[in-house]
Amino acid sequence: MTAIQIRNVEKSYKSLKALNQVSLDIEQGEFFGLLGPNGAGKTTLISIISGLIRADAGSVTVHGHDVQHDYRAARRLLGVVPQELVFDPFFTVRETLRLQSGYFGLSGNDDWIDEVMANLDLTGKADTNMRALSGGMKRRVLVAQALVHKPPVIVLDEPTAGVDVELRQTLWKFIARLNREGHTVVLTTHYLEEAQALCKRVAMLKSGQIVALDTMRALIGRISGSQLVLSFKHGALPAALAPLLLPAQMPAQVSASGPAPANKYTLRVTEYAQVEQILRQVRESGAVIDEMQLQQADLEDVFLQIMGGGFK
Repeated sequence: MTAIQIRNVEKSYKSLKALNQVSLDIEQGEFFGLLGPNGAGKTTLISIISGLIRADAGSVTVHGHDVQHDYRAARRLLGVVPQELVFDPFFTVRETLRLQSGYFGLSGNDDWIDEVMANLDLTGKADTNMRALSGGMKRRVLVAQALVHKPPVIVLDEPTAGVDVELRQTLWKFIARLNREGHTVVLTTHYLEEAQALCKRVAMLKSGQIVALDTMRALIGRISGSQLVLSFKHGALPAALAPLLLPAQMPAQVSASGPAPANKYTLRVTEYAQVEQILRQVRESGAVIDEMQLQQADLEDVFLQIMGGGFK
């Protein structure tokens, strides 16, 4: 079953095209990553899904309910954690969560509120006024508010931005548990290591358009094998090895006569046997390696190549 269906969504702000013909399906029970640089359109898309803004064209449904024409049902199915710290300064943590429960017609929800607070390490702050909380604690309350009505779809917009390691670990442990129990999770984050560890499938946005949509394994697999990082004490990379340089290095380091002298080079390697061939060519050129490191490709490599236009 499709949890979120997005079809040909467009949104403009005067001359800025924030979203341009965005279409994708997020399946029930997925842990889905929505990634992109600042200004790519991620928050705009989340705002349309959650009903905070209207799309200029296209449609979005949550479990079959249109977010504009059947918005009450759609919003009941969503729990959204926004980027901004928004809170009512006149209530305690427990009162805030009880009030949030009331928005969804839930009474006698204290057992679940207690469980959410315990899992987000908020129990000790239950009777503390929101004004007295630190920024990290306020963000925990935002997460608790999004989860208080047990929504089947959870949308997290930069939930760990500027927070400590303890909160990240606590949050992801709880969210991963909810995902295992069947909740759909949509995550936007600039911490790509988080996305790689948690998400099974990823969409990448650039200038309001989807430029990559695939499983995490497939995206990383499209980067050929590993990366060999060579630092030279003397000499430079032989010209014959220039085609192996990562695209980000090509303009600055390669000319018609081969690579320009540099201290460090990063090359793609498709198999371990290729490493020995590279080292043999370096030795034959007379260059001396100062340091060598073999790295596995990761989501950050994919992200940089896609955003830099070097990903095919």
